[in-house]
Amino acid sequence: MQELGKLKEQLNSYHNLTGMMEDWEVLLQLAQESANEDETGELLQETKELQEKVNLSLDKEEHTALFGGHYDAKNAILALHPGAGGLEAQDWAEMLFRMYLRWAEKRGFSIEMMDLLPGEEAGIKSVTFLVRGKNAFGYLQAERGVHRLVRISPFDTGGRRHTSFASLDVLPEAEEGVDVEINADDLRIDTFRSSGAGGQHVNKTDSAVRITHLPTGIVVQCQNERSQYSNKEKAMRILLAKLADKAQREQKEKIASLRGVQKEIAWGSQIRSYVFHPYSLVKDHRTGVEIGNIQAVMDGNIDPFLEAYLRADC
Repeated sequence: MQELGKLKEQLNSYHNLTGMMEDWEVLLQLAQESANEDETGELLQETKELQEKVNLSLDKEEHTALFGGHYDAKNAILALHPGAGGLEAQDWAEMLFRMYLRWAEKRGFSIEMMDLLPGEEAGIKSVTFLVRGKNAFGYLQAERGVHRLVRISPFDTGGRRHTSFASLDVLPEAEEGVDVEINADDLRIDTFRSSGAGGQHVNKTDSAVRITHLPTGIVVQCQNERSQYSNKEKAMRILLAKLADKAQREQKEKIASLRGVQKEIAWGSQIRSYVFHPYSLVKDHRTGVEIGNIQAVMDGNIDPFLEAYLRADC
C-alpha cells in the first residue's frame, strides 16, 4: 500500500505537470494570434506566471528523483565515534552531534536517542541516535565517513593548533521481515553491567545488552536505557539497520563491478574538513563545495553539502 501510494503521488504530479504545459501552449498560441495589445499583454503575463509554476513543479520532481534508492525514504540511524586524540576528539564528536541535531530541528525531523556514552571530562565517547523524517536516510547518507577538525584547542593551555577526527556511520532504519530476515539461532545475546552514567539502577544491574550476529560477525550493544528490555529492543533495531546497510553495500559493489567502475564506499574515507584556524572554511572533499561561514555550518546549515552529494551521486 505504501508503494501504491508513492506511485499514485508520482502519477498525479506527472498529470499536473502535463496539464500545466498544455495550458501554457494554449496561452502562448492565443497571445501570438491576438491583435489586441492589452489582451496580448495580459496573456503574456499569464504565460509568465504559468511558466514559473511549471519550473517550480519541475524542480520539485527533480528533487524527488534524487531519492530513488531502496532505503532513501527510511529514517536514519546515526552513530558518531571520536577518533584518536582523547578529550579534543570527544569534544569534536559532540560538536558534530549538535550540528546534526540543529539540522534535524530545522527540517522538522524528530530525534530519538538510542545509546550515549559521555566523555569523562567533556564531549562524548560515542552516540547513536535515530533521525525520523521523510527521506532522512536519503539526505544523511551523504554524511557517512570521517570528519576532520582543525582549530586552536580550548583544552591546550599552550594555545596550539590541533587536528581531530570523528567518524559517522549512517544506516537506514529497517524492519524485520520487510527489509531483513533474521534467524533467532543466528544471534548470541549477552547482558552486562553498564559502564556509563545513568544512576544507581543502570550501574548496578545487568541492563546493558550486546547482540552478536554469528553469520556476519556484526556486534551491536546498547546500555543507555534503564531496562534490559529497552536496551535489547534498541540494539535489535541497530542490528537490523547494519544488516540492511550491508545488503545495500553488497548490491552497490555488484553493480559497480558489472559496470567496471570502482567506487570508494569503504568506511574511514575523509569526506570533509572543518577549519577554524588559521582561517574559517568548511570544504567537502568529494564535491568541492566550500562554505566560509563555519558557524552557520555548525548550526546545521549543511544542505549545500547534501544537495551537491546527491546530485553528483545520481
